[in-house]
Amino acid sequence: MTERPVARATTAELLARFDRPGPRYTSYPTAVEFDEAVGARTYEEHLALADAAGDEPLSLYVHLPFCESRCLFCGCHVIITPHKERAAPYLELLEREIELVAERLPHRRRCSQLHLGGGTPTYHAPEELDRLLGFLLGTFEPVADAELAVEVDPRVTTPEHLALLAAHGFSRLSLGVQDFDPTVQEAIGRVQSVELTREVVETARAEGFGGVNLDLIYGLPHQGATTFEETVERTLELAPDRVALYSFAFVPWIRGHMQRLSEDDFPAREEKLALFALARERFLAAGYEPIGMDHFARPDDELARARREGRLRRNFQGYTIIPAEDVVGLGISAIGDVRGAWVQNHKKLSTYRDAVEAGRLPTSRGIVRSADDELRRALIQELMCHFRVDVERFERSAGIVFREVFEEDLLRVDALVADGLATFDGRWLAATPTGELFVRNLAMCFDRYWREKHEGGERPVFSRTV
Repeated sequence: MTERPVARATTAELLARFDRPGPRYTSYPTAVEFDEAVGARTYEEHLALADAAGDEPLSLYVHLPFCESRCLFCGCHVIITPHKERAAPYLELLEREIELVAERLPHRRRCSQLHLGGGTPTYHAPEELDRLLGFLLGTFEPVADAELAVEVDPRVTTPEHLALLAAHGFSRLSLGVQDFDPTVQEAIGRVQSVELTREVVETARAEGFGGVNLDLIYGLPHQGATTFEETVERTLELAPDRVALYSFAFVPWIRGHMQRLSEDDFPAREEKLALFALARERFLAAGYEPIGMDHFARPDDELARARREGRLRRNFQGYTIIPAEDVVGLGISAIGDVRGAWVQNHKKLSTYRDAVEAGRLPTSRGIVRSADDELRRALIQELMCHFRVDVERFERSAGIVFREVFEEDLLRVDALVADGLATFDGRWLAATPTGELFVRNLAMCFDRYWREKHEGGERPVFSRTV
């Protein structure tokens, strides 16, 4: 299979013009558009619609926010404490929330996907996870081919954790690596050896995990081409099924702990892009297929098959096949997608606890998508997953005339076409090979919310696009 190339060198002029703050589009509308007017009552209404829709399996996301220590690169919603006994009451609250949601879904009690995210799910003792998973999977029964996945930190993950997860049917494991270079690890507060990571990977394989994913980040302090290439080589030696290669999202105005990182230690924009390009070259040469803008997978992996068959999708966990239309989020800050509405739980533990203990769904905000939102969401999904849109097929599916509906948006696309980053011939809208690096910019052309805020002069809230 011939893959579209990405050059290591992209002109400084292009980077200066297009490397700007913009969404990653794990959702549309993005989470910054969520409104507190959408709360528990709205969520109840949409759960009722979901329950009446038939017996289609659900997708479940469970947020386990606790970590022993702070990683300075992390943009997730976490709670840091080395005192693990303080986390035990949270698991009890989760069980109660599971009950509250299940009561509103009496006819939808099967799941085809479960993702445990964090935080660090394996922060909790194996017996604590055993109880939680027994309760959850006893309430929402997995279908025969369900995908159960978990994020783990190798520094706290034991063979007992992996044996327990395997016993509950988990088959996919995502390990955070970021970078194996000791200087980088010290700078970001994440010291983790290759040997420790290998032990977890090998133990997981022995327990029957058929899908192992490793996460890398480029753009971190002190990264350079030589040391990052060594990280890529060590990653390849571990033979993961998937690799996520994320651009470092530096957002110190949102995550205050990132202020402890010195921007003087970051690679320059051109150097950062070169890190991505060299890693991409190595993964492709090793036989991995590119998945969207920042993932790679072995040809026989389900993500690679989904990409070839046009079934690839993108959500808050990255690229996925999304085997269920409705996603139920559980735990603090968790985001769900139910019958056309994004809903998010309270981020503050005390507020979440108060709602659950009072028997209320702990929903704090969200957005009910309009018909225009759904149209743009579908278009942005296509761009982020496949770098192109079949305009004629899109028109037939949506019942629209593309040029009429997106007339204003296409004026913005013209600027990317003029710079060789996109093409539009009436039949296909596509990113060029260089434009794939700027696919977030192409998607932004169709983001009505971003455009209104950007042109209104509001302060950027997103990381940079390249």
